[in-house]
Amino acid sequence: MEKVNPVKQAGVAIVLIALSVAGAIIGVQLITTIGVTPNTSIIGALFAMLLARIPLQAFRRYRSIEIQNLAQTAISSATFGAANSLLMPIAVPWALGQPQLVLPMFCGVSAAMLLDAYLLYRLFDTRVFPASNAWPPGVAAAEAIKAGDRGGRQAWLLVAGIVGGIVGSMLKIPMSAFGTAFIGNIWALGMLGLGFLVRAYAQPVAGIDINALYLPHGVMVGAGLVALIQVVMVIRSRRNDEQKVSRGGNEVRRALGLGGAGYLIISALLALAGGLWSEMSIPMLLLFVFYAAFAAFVHELIVGIAAMHSGWFPAFAVALITLIVGILLGFPPLALCLLCGFTAATGPAFADMGYDLKAGFILRGNGADLQQELWGRRIQLIAAMIAFLVSIPVVWYAHNLFFAENLLPPVARVYAKTIQAGAEPGIAGSLLMWAIPGAIIQLIGGPKRQLGVLLATGLLINNAMAGWAVVVGIALRIVIIRVWGERGRSPMEVMAAGFIAGDALYSFFNSLFASGKK
Repeated sequence: MEKVNPVKQAGVAIVLIALSVAGAIIGVQLITTIGVTPNTSIIGALFAMLLARIPLQAFRRYRSIEIQNLAQTAISSATFGAANSLLMPIAVPWALGQPQLVLPMFCGVSAAMLLDAYLLYRLFDTRVFPASNAWPPGVAAAEAIKAGDRGGRQAWLLVAGIVGGIVGSMLKIPMSAFGTAFIGNIWALGMLGLGFLVRAYAQPVAGIDINALYLPHGVMVGAGLVALIQVVMVIRSRRNDEQKVSRGGNEVRRALGLGGAGYLIISALLALAGGLWSEMSIPMLLLFVFYAAFAAFVHELIVGIAAMHSGWFPAFAVALITLIVGILLGFPPLALCLLCGFTAATGPAFADMGYDLKAGFILRGNGADLQQELWGRRIQLIAAMIAFLVSIPVVWYAHNLFFAENLLPPVARVYAKTIQAGAEPGIAGSLLMWAIPGAIIQLIGGPKRQLGVLLATGLLINNAMAGWAVVVGIALRIVIIRVWGERGRSPMEVMAAGFIAGDALYSFFNSLFASGKK
């Protein structure tokens, strides 16, 4: 594979910057009008493929799958970074009527976003976040790029999958969930599907509103705390692991140490810039600084784990949980506003960076050449950082235009209303009660299966069709492997990648059309 440094090649760098600007604008537009952020990785890869078809010498370089990988890395990083890590957090103080907090929040979440992505780069292909795990959107992007490069039977399988994904999505079937069922860990995805179905049918069938009981939140609290302990145990373990990884325990310890220190500094600066020292006692201020850093760190790990196994990451829901715990700790509204935005900013860039690095990992030969793999990751990091840095001024300029028209991400209004409502009676007891089964399930599954975290992820998302899609996908996967054995695995996974890519393409253009009508 051709070694390309986007910083040194002006033409490539210009394309990456242009894609980053486009991705940031798309992300901001869609999260304010529709409330969602579609995966734009496939769009970036297709754009590079189209450039490669232009019959001019200057565009021949875009035939390189390495550059196509950088293109999808840049646009997806900018989209998720601008929408989820930047605009959504600064919309919370605006929704609360605290516009003076927008600037300090923006500075804090910008730093958190950059640290978030860098930490995933450091943690990718360790025993905590192995490259061999699913990362489904990354698989879809890689298969699309490979099919465009090679053609042949695999290309036709991918095209068939993409068509199936588009048609299924038009019929309101969540094809990304269906495709993921063929790629991810069966146990983890089984719990995700179970969570979807329990959340969807608990009230109409049994008359129980599990969300009002804070059951999903409690399960995630218990599972998340056990997952954190399991991460620590994996890091401390010195036994040889069956999974081949390119980075050892020392690298994980250094990365997590850097992350902990970084989040602690950012939370302290946020508290200082936000004026919390004038509203809180010294002990309460210190508690806020340490809790905010801890919550951001845990939020990042949970979102990363869920994204790695399932392609779904409940970033907004987990941030809501940390906010509820902050309310129970007695933090004032100003502190809760900063806490909510800060924790919500960590996780999306982390998860998206994992998808992009997984795509690059596949395209570079699944780590067969370690030196090439590590070099490729560094170049992808550069592309992602270009995208994040470009998204910062784009969001700062755009937020005035959108906020002036009262266009805020819907979830920001949810956070604001939660802060204004304060703690409801019995929340603490409910969280504690449901945390116990969440912790037990996570403990039983172990760090590789992440049963508790994936169950909680499903319980937090009300999507019955996604649940059935996962269950049917798992059943078909089992049948295919039993009938055709390992010969059926490769075509099955290529088709699955097509389903995910088709769903992403349909969601992207459908969201653009819907936002245009608004």
